[in-house]
Amino acid sequence: MFRGPFVAACTLLAVFSLSACSSASDEPEATGALPPLGPAVTASPDQSGVPFAGQAALQAALLDVGDLPVGFSPVPTLEDLGLQPAPEAADRGAASAASTDPAECGAILSPVADQRIGAVSSASSSFTGPGFASIDQDAASYATGADAADAFAQVQNRLDGCTEYSGTDADGVHVQNRIGGLDQQPVGDASVAFRLATTSAGFDLVSDVVVAVVGTTVTQLVATGQDPIDADVFGGLAHTAVDKLESAPAG
Repeated sequence: MFRGPFVAACTLLAVFSLSACSSASDEPEATGALPPLGPAVTASPDQSGVPFAGQAALQAALLDVGDLPVGFSPVPTLEDLGLQPAPEAADRGAASAASTDPAECGAILSPVADQRIGAVSSASSSFTGPGFASIDQDAASYATGADAADAFAQVQNRLDGCTEYSGTDADGVHVQNRIGGLDQQPVGDASVAFRLATTSAGFDLVSDVVVAVVGTTVTQLVATGQDPIDADVFGGLAHTAVDKLESAPAG
């Protein structure tokens, strides 16, 4: 599954001719220098917790529209729209047309369950807001604290080799990416935050990301837009996301 800034960039480029986009004299913060990544954070492999038994239980524990800033709405799924998934051949064709260098950086912002297989259950939610902003959350619930700690470490390990990377989307449009640190208050049993700045066809996007461990569940929260999300708003969303996971029944 692929999502995040690349998906947002495609949406934005589709309306590029209808929008007043950034220029050399009016560039969003995404184009500025990024601070270095912070030190790696280690989650305890002895963390206790009951994994969510199935997707429905985990889905119910994710952020919903009532938790988000005014103006955000859920992204409809294919099922919501009454559409069928694309044939496998079409999926393979789209995947082969896109590329990332280094290749492993293509997994940045992929759901945690895809970055570290073996989850007992996984779920995700996506929302769109004003100015083509988006907020996405995914979560993967593992059988043990050791599995969750390993998933949390794998997400961070990939970042070190992907502070600068490039690629093309399925339409052959060049995309440039940079990753840097993000100052966020810790949440959950362990957490790490970073910022991803994306430039495509002269258009800039910025994604603020927090990845947190809650018991044996790892969740990733991503806020993407032309300008960075307000730090206090993002911090509040991260705390709410963790609180919901901590208080939800495992099902």
